[in-house]
Amino acid sequence: MPPAEAARLVVLDASVAVRWVVDETGSDEAAALLERDVAWITPRLLLTEAASALRRKVADHALTPAVAGQSLDALLQAVADGVIRLVDDERVIAPALLLAMSLQHKVPDCVYVALAEREGAGIATADDRLARLARSRGVDVLQVPHA
Repeated sequence: MPPAEAARLVVLDASVAVRWVVDETGSDEAAALLERDVAWITPRLLLTEAASALRRKVADHALTPAVAGQSLDALLQAVADGVIRLVDDERVIAPALLLAMSLQHKVPDCVYVALAEREGAGIATADDRLARLARSRGVDVLQVPHA
């Protein structure tokens, strides 16, 4: 019997992770990605970016503090359950810095791209700039709509 085919590896961006736990434009499409045979990896940076996005939603009165906390807890549980595998940022920060300097792009976006390049993975994002950057580097993009 041939060995079972491994799940496709995809780097999860915070813009999609937040849409998994908060109902907004693109949430249905983001949730549909969970139905795919995908192994989700992400830099630890995702947790900081997701928490920052949730704080902005509270400041904009789009979420209550309690819902923001529950949303972050859901992402942390996905990590604890192995749905999302965190990769230490220090493993990709040097190539991310080189990318950012050569492409004149934000370092956080380049962290996701550097991880995708290192792992031969795609990227799931709702961020148009990150999607363009990834595509320019030959990285497959699973793009989710945004507002």
